[in-house]
Amino acid sequence: MIIKPKVRGFICTNAHPAGCAANVASQIDFVKAQGAVADGPKNVLVIGSSTGYGLASRITAAFGSSAKTLGICFEKPATERKTGSAGFYNAAAFDKAANAAGLYAKTINGDAFSNEIKAKALELIQADMGKIDLVVYSLASPRRTDPNTGETYSSVLKPIGKSYTSKNLNTDTLKIAEVTIEPASEEEIANTVKVMGGEDWEMWMDALQEAGVLNDNCKTVAYTYLGDKLTWPIYGKATIGKAKEDLDRAATALNSKLASLGGQANVAVLKALVTQASSAIPVMPLYLSILYKVMKEEGTHEGCIEQAYRLFTEGLYTATPRLDDTNRLRMDNLELAPQTQAKVEKLWEQVTEENLLDITDFKGHHEAFLNLFGFESQGVDYSEDVNPLVEQTFV
Repeated sequence: MIIKPKVRGFICTNAHPAGCAANVASQIDFVKAQGAVADGPKNVLVIGSSTGYGLASRITAAFGSSAKTLGICFEKPATERKTGSAGFYNAAAFDKAANAAGLYAKTINGDAFSNEIKAKALELIQADMGKIDLVVYSLASPRRTDPNTGETYSSVLKPIGKSYTSKNLNTDTLKIAEVTIEPASEEEIANTVKVMGGEDWEMWMDALQEAGVLNDNCKTVAYTYLGDKLTWPIYGKATIGKAKEDLDRAATALNSKLASLGGQANVAVLKALVTQASSAIPVMPLYLSILYKVMKEEGTHEGCIEQAYRLFTEGLYTATPRLDDTNRLRMDNLELAPQTQAKVEKLWEQVTEENLLDITDFKGHHEAFLNLFGFESQGVDYSEDVNPLVEQTFV
């Protein structure tokens, strides 16, 4: 079939297998060009491994450290009439590339929140991998079913205590208008913490430790975003902020549990990027369009793979990691540089519908969004007839 993007609002409902494979190949080429990660991990579990930072972390571990990797994702396969999800194609492309390079790589496709998938992962680790050096927790989901109670929780992105009003960009119409978000209820706050907090990260690490498959001096990292003045009301003083507090709580708890192994747990704060999630968050499309403009002009813009590689070399595997006073690894230092944020804030005040395309990088934002789904990838002929059914060896 000829596959063209089908975009509805902030969602693209299809994906291009060749474009996704090209994206994966490009990230692999970047890591190879940077060289090996000194003293990097050799056995890595990535929970949430098929898109964004999770995928980039898996690529960095495999092609920067020659690590065996086990990935966990929950992706939709293709049919003869419908494409698979972008993550499905990404994972298939990664497994193929890693195996071709002689690297161990297996992917479990299923609900990472479930006890069943945790047990399946433990079986594979014990059978194939030995002890794990690094666990990357990079799950992004709007809902979670507690595996012990069967209750399903849904997250919301709302302020706490009072409503929040800000500029917002409609990416379909390119209209800029104020949007007001009403405050969350106590139940919504609690549910968001259940979905996006640190409980499942702890459950994974507890299961791994109880099974005896964590190596001495193992590391685990969970990813988050904090932002600054413009995004703080929706990321900090909001439901997702409470979830982030719980992620910090989990890191502290895990450090105590891992002490006997000499292990460490950190939350890593990464820079803002166009993701499927960020596209749905009020404020973020406009903020990102401006941020991309500023950071590209400064020469400091990074995508997922650049951030992931720098996390490994400047955070996880260095004697002098960039830590803040709450023990978080800070890879968002370039985004939060005072001069960068000052330029962003100035453009935020100036931007209108009339000058949007001139003073922001909305074009780059839109291309990055399509790229998530395998569109606008360099070297891909989108006029070609392609088979949506791709070979995969998921377990």
